[in-house]
Amino acid sequence: MNSTNKRDIVLVVDDSPDALSLIHDTLEAADMDVLVALEGRQALTIAKRMRPDIILLDAIMPHMDGFEACQALKNDPSLSSIPVIFMTGLSETDDIVRGLEAGGVDYLTKPIQPNELIARMRVHLSNARLSNNAQFALDSMGQYLLTFSELGGVAWATPQAYALMARARLTPLWQIEQLAPQVREWLRHLPEEGNRLILKGLDYPLALKFIGHTEQKEALVKLEDGNLPTGPERLKMELALTERESHVLYWIANGKTNREVAEILEMSPRTVNKHLEQIFPKLGVENRTAAAGVALRIMAAAE
Repeated sequence: MNSTNKRDIVLVVDDSPDALSLIHDTLEAADMDVLVALEGRQALTIAKRMRPDIILLDAIMPHMDGFEACQALKNDPSLSSIPVIFMTGLSETDDIVRGLEAGGVDYLTKPIQPNELIARMRVHLSNARLSNNAQFALDSMGQYLLTFSELGGVAWATPQAYALMARARLTPLWQIEQLAPQVREWLRHLPEEGNRLILKGLDYPLALKFIGHTEQKEALVKLEDGNLPTGPERLKMELALTERESHVLYWIANGKTNREVAEILEMSPRTVNKHLEQIFPKLGVENRTAAAGVALRIMAAAE
């Protein structure tokens, strides 16, 4: 089913032996590896240990039903990206809505048609791979990115964002009691309240910058570290410039002329030129335009 010939792993969750037998044979014939669970809690345990590529989930089961199990899967950041297809005898509209609201990507009613099941699975597996590739790309960029649900819960985050949250001591309890209400209220009033939220109740300064919405209607947000140097301080640190050189380059990057920079920094235009003559070789550039480009890239990475 994919270019690497890797067999997809499917977790089938159903307490009916007949249903399990039929689905197992169907999936095996489609060259998929099959895991089996008889109820929701067992499914969560298996998913954490084996991490299947897709989950087929019955709704009515003992101990923990499919709706609860799906919600638990979506609340776990390590499992939330796994597509879940409900596969149940419940055919009422309310049940279908409940399954989709719990996080299911599809809903099939029994009796299951094997060809239709495989066709739908192929679509959702393909979509999941595309999503995972995009997520991997974001992870690799070193960005402090998160997505939030409408209720303010963290749906996904890059490793860098999780590391910064740990540094700022955003414990799971704090995220539920403090972070979620702040984010929920902020997202509800965008753009009236602006695209930045300074988090309250933390000893470590953090802010959130709204970027946009994902296809899943989650809010894509950048986590900003308030302890990171910005502007001239960042240029000084990143480019090994002197205090004065970093301020000159900062204003050059913001489109100011030499005369305007001189007025802002209370020096002569000739002194500005002297500083630029020292800055160019440090940056490995030959003119102010190239120097401004270097500075803008560094400042953009901090935004």
